[in-house]
Amino acid sequence: MSTPRDRPGPGGAAAGLSARLRTLRPTGRGSVLAVSGVALAALGVGIGVPALVQAGLLAVLAVLAGAATVVADVAGPHRRALRVTRTVHPHPVTVDETATVTIEVTGRAGLDRARLSERAARELSGGRPLRAKVTRSANRVQLRYSITPARRGRWSAGPLQIHLRDVLGTVRWSGELGSTRQVAVRPRVTPLHSAGGSASLDTRAALGSRSPSPDDTALRDYRPGDDPRRVHWRSTARRGELVVRQDERAGRRPATVLLDLPAQDEPLEWTIAAGVSVAISLLESGHRVRMLAGARLPDRHRSDELAAEAMLDQAVDLVAPPDPVTGRRWLLAAIGDLTARGAGSELVVAILGASDPYAQADLARIAAVHDAWAMVRTGDETTLPEERTLQALRRAGWTASLARTGEPVRTAWQRLRATGDLALGAHR
Repeated sequence: MSTPRDRPGPGGAAAGLSARLRTLRPTGRGSVLAVSGVALAALGVGIGVPALVQAGLLAVLAVLAGAATVVADVAGPHRRALRVTRTVHPHPVTVDETATVTIEVTGRAGLDRARLSERAARELSGGRPLRAKVTRSANRVQLRYSITPARRGRWSAGPLQIHLRDVLGTVRWSGELGSTRQVAVRPRVTPLHSAGGSASLDTRAALGSRSPSPDDTALRDYRPGDDPRRVHWRSTARRGELVVRQDERAGRRPATVLLDLPAQDEPLEWTIAAGVSVAISLLESGHRVRMLAGARLPDRHRSDELAAEAMLDQAVDLVAPPDPVTGRRWLLAAIGDLTARGAGSELVVAILGASDPYAQADLARIAAVHDAWAMVRTGDETTLPEERTLQALRRAGWTASLARTGEPVRTAWQRLRATGDLALGAHR
């Protein structure tokens, strides 16, 4: 990311220069040299020895010349020619995976005498100090360091810190160079497919709402815009309504992953990582998928090549609700979106926390119109509100199981699928 300097007007340039020069300071060596020079010159004047006066003045002039050199580096025309390029590879980054940040500084503002350092958010390094490898060449300095993000989100890298001294080391200046770069950190995705199997929970045929004949294989209702050549006339005549042929993957119902975001950090990160893992696994099973979480709700399902990337980017920006009222408003908005659509039109997988009877009644509306599955989030021990939420969801028609915050996502997913298999066996 290149960060060329802006070109302010005369007044702004003067103010900017003044602000930059506030950090101009003499070093310990420069202070001693300046004080000694003044004292030596005063002594020479007092005792009438011109050589001492000259030596003292030379010492003071050395400090002033050093300051002028640094000021020229900071404020001179070649200063504005400095360019900073910061790249992160790979980007976006995934939690607990390593990426490399490369910074290149080019120009002529005393780079041979500059000491460079980089600022970065603690979340990018897990609190560990950054250690950069520095490479210098003519009018060019490169810094390269590794990051291993410990937490999902967008975290800043930069600005670059530059520290300049004159040749004699009498004056120093410190400032910022370039701007920050926001590094996107995605949650870790856990593959949920069983060996040789699918992560889909689509059990419509198994639950026996009807017994399809071979002619009904991979059929769906006609939609405006469908190719008339795909109409299956035999099934259309039997049903009395237009149906069209489709391949098996296209026959999967749309799927929605609903996340009830908690306020605490550890449950929040586990919920998001589990939700993204479920969403991508359903996408790979042939569903068109969307994820409902937080304040911004996508209005359509996606199955294109960029769908998984879009959901991962969505997960990067999810935040905890600032208060319980906001969290409940987000959940109600998602419930309203789901229940506004046609009955039986979607497969819904939710990750929920303990809820009160009012929220349980709202969630029951989802199971009334969709095939609804839920993981009820718990801590190390299941509390009474969590157990009551689980039982209320089951009574409303949800297939639901408990999921302990921090346990492997695959374990929670397999428990949910096993609960569904038991319910299917009892139904049969």
